[in-house]
Amino acid sequence: MKLNLFLAPLVILICTLQVKAGDPPSAVDKRSNAVSSLNAEEQELADLINEYRRSKGLKAVPLSASLCRVARLHATDLSNNYIYGGHCNLHSWSEDPRWSSCCYTPDHKAAECMWNKPRELTSYPADGYEIAFYSNHDYPSVRDLVADALGGWKSSPGHHDLIINRGKWKTAKWQAMGVGFAGGFTIVWFGEVPDPEGMPAL
Repeated sequence: MKLNLFLAPLVILICTLQVKAGDPPSAVDKRSNAVSSLNAEEQELADLINEYRRSKGLKAVPLSASLCRVARLHATDLSNNYIYGGHCNLHSWSEDPRWSSCCYTPDHKAAECMWNKPRELTSYPADGYEIAFYSNHDYPSVRDLVADALGGWKSSPGHHDLIINRGKWKTAKWQAMGVGFAGGFTIVWFGEVPDPEGMPAL
């Protein structure tokens, strides 16, 4: 059976991670935490999102080496620690010495835990906003995988508004985007400030 799950700030998915609120992250060298290059899935997804934005008369969002790092880390964290059946959604982060852990619940009390991850893990100087998608389907191609993820987000008002700067995101000017994949999880981050680390190599 094909299972698709997706989450945006306004769409809640029930799940749990092994988390312990309040754990401080260990010191990290943020200057070394940028992604230097994209893999095929990441490049395809970034291209498809920007292609869709251009079809709506919007500018493409520059890729961010820092936000790609955060996206990869979170996709891997979810892939390793995601457990169905609890009360933490996909914006949650597990207990790990590299970052502050949190259980993101429907009341959004842990919103800062998500917003702060780019600053916490990289040299990116501003908030980040995440959307996530999960599928256990065996896709015949990378293009099919990313098309399914984007199709899922387009079918959800919360995701769709964020991607195309509509609704509560109408005044946001996306200056940075990060993408990452791991174990069926597809993660995209958006930020309103250009990344001082620049773009990953294409």
